[in-house]
Amino acid sequence: MSDVPASYDEYAAGVADPRFTDWLRERSEPAWTDAVTHPFTRELGAGTLETDVYATYLVQDYAFLEALVGTFGFAVGQAPGIEAKRPLIEFLETVTDEENDSFRRSFDALDVPDARWSDPEPSPTAAALVDLLGRAAREGGYAETLSVLVPAEWIYREWATAVAAEYGDPDTEPPSDGADLPFYYAEWIDLHAVPSFVAFVDELRGQLDAVGADCSPRRQRRVERLFRRTVDLEVAFFDEAYNSGSSGERT
Repeated sequence: MSDVPASYDEYAAGVADPRFTDWLRERSEPAWTDAVTHPFTRELGAGTLETDVYATYLVQDYAFLEALVGTFGFAVGQAPGIEAKRPLIEFLETVTDEENDSFRRSFDALDVPDARWSDPEPSPTAAALVDLLGRAAREGGYAETLSVLVPAEWIYREWATAVAAEYGDPDTEPPSDGADLPFYYAEWIDLHAVPSFVAFVDELRGQLDAVGADCSPRRQRRVERLFRRTVDLEVAFFDEAYNSGSSGERT
């Protein structure tokens, strides 16, 4: 991050096609790269991730899901106009239907008892993510809300499309086609690598590009801090699950 200008205006003056979200991503390094290349996602894609590690991750991610849905709902209210609201609403339909169903079937396949996933004790990182989402939405405007939602979804798109590309043509349907994986790994990749999700992340980025570039320098710094905090917590979330396995803390 040290060689990335601290102000967006300075950054924009030095690149050919500046995007506010590119500046945020570059300012979040090296945590960004740690998130999108984490051993958790690499082993998930290879099918070598311990199932108890994945079960622990899914339980905590499901505990986080309600807060994520609530924040996206908040974003729908903040979004400037029907055209900006529509992709958010469509994404909420996917999360509360297709993705929720995948969680439930995965819990069954992994023998996760109902009591464990229906009312889990949030891990420290899951609790921190829930708190961050809530504060960003309640205490700011649309730019602040997007500053936590964009990295959360963008990171998943990046690792999932990278994993899918290792199987061959990344444009295949489903993206995990050609991989010999249990459905609970394959579906998690596919949910975050399908063209509709890739396009949704592009839409989210475009909305943050538009509102972020128009923010005052002071507000841009706040948005940057929220973005970087989200990326840091995503890394910690993967770390927390990955180190929960039988082999203990790993590198």
